[in-house]
Amino acid sequence: MEKTPADAVGMIKQYYARLPGRLADTKKQLGRAMTLAEKVLFAHWRDDGNGLPERGVSPVQLWPDRVVMQDATAQMAILQFMTAGKEQVAVPSTVHCDHLVRAKIGAEKDLAVAESTNLEVYDFLASAAARYGLGFWQPGSGIIHQVVLENYAFPGGMIIGTDSHTPNAGGLAMVAIGVGGADAVDVMVGLPWQTKWPKLIGVHLTGELSGWTSGKDVILKLAGLLTTAGGTGKIIEYFGSGTASLSCTAKATVTNMGAEIGATTSIFPFDSRMADYLRATDREEVAVAAEAVAEHLLADPEVFANPEDYYDEIVEIDLSRLEPHIVGPHSPDIARPASQMAQDVVERGYPDKLSVTLIGSCTNSSYEDIGRAASIARQADAAGLKAKMPFLVTPGSERVRETIERDGLLADLEAIGATVLANACGPCIGQWERTDSVKDMPNSIMTSYNRNFRARNDGSPSTNSFIASPEVVTAYALAGSLSADPVHNGLFSDSGEKITLQAPSAPELPANGFEGGGVGYQPPPDSSVGIEVRVDLNSDRLALLEPFESVDKIAAYQDLPVLLKAQGKCTTDQISPAGKWLKYRGHLDNISDNMFSGVDNSFSEAPGTGCNVFTGACGDTLSVIARDYKSRGQGWVSVGDSNYGEGSSREHAAMSPRYLGCRVVLVRSFARIHEANLKKQGILPLTFVDPADYDHILMDDRLSFMGLDKIEPGKPVRVKIQHADGSEEDIVTQHSMNKEQISWFNAGSALNVIRGEQVAAD
Repeated sequence: MEKTPADAVGMIKQYYARLPGRLADTKKQLGRAMTLAEKVLFAHWRDDGNGLPERGVSPVQLWPDRVVMQDATAQMAILQFMTAGKEQVAVPSTVHCDHLVRAKIGAEKDLAVAESTNLEVYDFLASAAARYGLGFWQPGSGIIHQVVLENYAFPGGMIIGTDSHTPNAGGLAMVAIGVGGADAVDVMVGLPWQTKWPKLIGVHLTGELSGWTSGKDVILKLAGLLTTAGGTGKIIEYFGSGTASLSCTAKATVTNMGAEIGATTSIFPFDSRMADYLRATDREEVAVAAEAVAEHLLADPEVFANPEDYYDEIVEIDLSRLEPHIVGPHSPDIARPASQMAQDVVERGYPDKLSVTLIGSCTNSSYEDIGRAASIARQADAAGLKAKMPFLVTPGSERVRETIERDGLLADLEAIGATVLANACGPCIGQWERTDSVKDMPNSIMTSYNRNFRARNDGSPSTNSFIASPEVVTAYALAGSLSADPVHNGLFSDSGEKITLQAPSAPELPANGFEGGGVGYQPPPDSSVGIEVRVDLNSDRLALLEPFESVDKIAAYQDLPVLLKAQGKCTTDQISPAGKWLKYRGHLDNISDNMFSGVDNSFSEAPGTGCNVFTGACGDTLSVIARDYKSRGQGWVSVGDSNYGEGSSREHAAMSPRYLGCRVVLVRSFARIHEANLKKQGILPLTFVDPADYDHILMDDRLSFMGLDKIEPGKPVRVKIQHADGSEEDIVTQHSMNKEQISWFNAGSALNVIRGEQVAAD
């Protein structure tokens, strides 16, 4: 069993020793060269004897090297793992306490409050980790993705994690994929992970970054080009001479935010800057081993010569011509160069005055990120300037925090008024106790985070959240308004003197090395005998799980009412909001009271509300109506628009509907992780064959799903719509389930199948 991050070196070396031979065999079967993403996937592929997989079509099984979980999602994942009957996790797995720390005052006090208010959750996670052989990173040690990059990620490897921004590790040439907790449980019990073999988008980077432009601008530009659905079912692979222009952590910023365009993951080729980062984070042996197989950790030369023959789509970005970008509000694909921001303020009526600025998070909290922001702060301090509003800084890990404090970078930021928050997610995922007077009025904030859905950061739908690089955000903190464009126009002192800002610069790695490596890590004990997992049966935050029951596939799918018809964007943040609800992530019944509370329902004026078809009452929350249906033994249907379930990997967006009686989710299209989560929990995910059929669903319709007792892969599902006026119409829908996923549906959940197999084995 792995005890410390250093224990993984042996596994990594064995992987590299096998890699050349395995890829040679695969190339013979393919009869062609391979992209980097293909190399990593095939190196982890379970050959089931059905031939080589077809992109975008073939269901496949993969063997990840590791599972990582953050504290909010780990609760439900571990509760599900406990029901599987296993004594130890089958692959190296870790829990990272980063989501439950609420930001309000500053690092020390906020962390103390978190450790007190979340004590029973932390005790549960720590005891479960000790019982089942997981590594445990205590609160304050860092944000999961930064800690993974510093300690576990390695070129050519494969990680799955219960957070949608797990692809951050792609900055170290790794296939790192965000999944739901049930998917993680599969791997932790020793099963392969299932997905559809992805298509490939090649992003050809040329030129070099310079001046104000950073890795952040690469992904902000790409989000504007591809939109939030453009990467669905695809891996984004960066290639070309421009990749060398980005540091390892800048590459991680780019791959982290690939989640915002729906990508399965994103990956960069291995290079010397990755090797430098490995060495700087005390992984010399891994760097040497990777360098020995470097040719296998990037695409083959034929791919570079003729990329159109190897990628399904190619996007060209010239880094030399790329400008600093700002995206938002409310969606990360509303993109424009910083030079156009002032025009958009006028044309779109955004509140011009910035109320808060925030930098850091898992996306942009590296030594280089903070250094570039500090270089702007030093210029401002020399001119006597201060931030014109609250300016909040979130370090990504204790290793980074100790180092930037030692090197004076925190002091540079504090000199212009920055408040340093705990090494945790905080405002990035809605854990922000914002107390200013403008929170619930139309206002604008700017962050260097990754996600900016409405109400995402502070729980207020009135807040317009914009995203830019840390250095650009710092400049805007000094300028005070969206229309100021401090990048091009500079700043002005109180006396009206113009101050031209020089482009930011900072070393990518600390000259004197990092401090604080391994702080807050708790290894699993040598023996788990006698260790009990701590769950108070009277807790309102944690509750052991009861298996979902299977229902008759004919009778239980007839005449189902439609609980809601989601209109437009419907993210997992809207289906299962975080914020104040985050504390209930380990208690399925309590957290289900938030179900669909942020969704715009076509059948109701207020978000999160609807009409009860049995009582005729309208205006109750959708969770209240669903509980009434459940008390009647009545299942129901959720109808949705395009890219339904985009955003966070949170499986509660599938578990709560399942718990409250959802049988079917019928949409125009799904986001990848959410569709997978629905399958795992036994909900039938269907898409309209004709997207226009979405418009045919009315509030008081009843839907019957035909032939589910004989459902097969690739076989359409006919749906009979019975309208209130007595008329009927038939529509055709489709599903993407393979045989094993159909077995989950028939059994009531994937976990029921795993549990049954474990009982049979015992």
